[in-house]
Amino acid sequence: MPTNEQRRATAKRKLERQLERRAAQERKRRILTIVGSAAAAIVVIGAVVATVVINRDSGSTTASASTSTTPAGAPDQQAAEGQLPPFVAPADLGANCQYPAKGEASKQVNPPRTGKVPTDPATVSVSMVTTQGNIGLQLDNAKAPCTVNSFASLAGQNYFNDTPCHRLTTGGLSVLQCGDPTGQGTGGPGYEFANEYPTNQYQPDNPALQQPVLYPRGTLAMANAGPGTNGSQFFLVYQDSQLPPGYTVFGKIDDTGLATLDKIAAGGVAGGGPDGKPALDVQLKSVALD
Repeated sequence: MPTNEQRRATAKRKLERQLERRAAQERKRRILTIVGSAAAAIVVIGAVVATVVINRDSGSTTASASTSTTPAGAPDQQAAEGQLPPFVAPADLGANCQYPAKGEASKQVNPPRTGKVPTDPATVSVSMVTTQGNIGLQLDNAKAPCTVNSFASLAGQNYFNDTPCHRLTTGGLSVLQCGDPTGQGTGGPGYEFANEYPTNQYQPDNPALQQPVLYPRGTLAMANAGPGTNGSQFFLVYQDSQLPPGYTVFGKIDDTGLATLDKIAAGGVAGGGPDGKPALDVQLKSVALD
């Protein structure tokens, strides 16, 4: 009679075979259904949007769209009609998270744990208290475990507490950007990590990585300065915005948070421009997991 350990090993091998078959079927289906290139209008929009993107660790207001290698088992995806692609999990159902050192930390913290991180629970609740009101977040641990692992680690070490949201953009791109203790848009935690969803749903050479997709109102995503340069800066989308899929989506903003963002956006940008410091002072007083 097989032991419990033998039965578990057999069940694990069976699950792995099932996941491999599903991944192969999904790849075949995607190959058969991918259609031709986007319409000329979308190309024009992409050219415009690519010049105004969410940057980090850069002295300018532009940066190239980020790309990332596709995890094992994830098929190449084509976003339909400018939408974010459907999520397909890696065949190994795991995330190998690495956080190589980069630069000097703007606020002293320890890096997150590396290696495999759990994707259960699928969501993690976070309460963000700001000087302009509360913002509730639901982090998507299933789609972006390495990003959530980093964000939770930073929050647990009070990295975000008493730091400013240094950038507000209006018109076309509608986001509030936070997560830099220096308030200059150049700070970070002293490490970097790779992009996750939606970037990891494309092959690295897919032209769709340069095409704009919709980051809908209520999206929480990472800012970066190019491939694999995620750190601590993130942005909150208060109106539907078009961006290339090079910015990791790792959560959603609740209704209370959207009301707070609407208030901040209504105040406009200091000096009246379309991009800069919010006219209303926005400080993160605390960011904590519920």
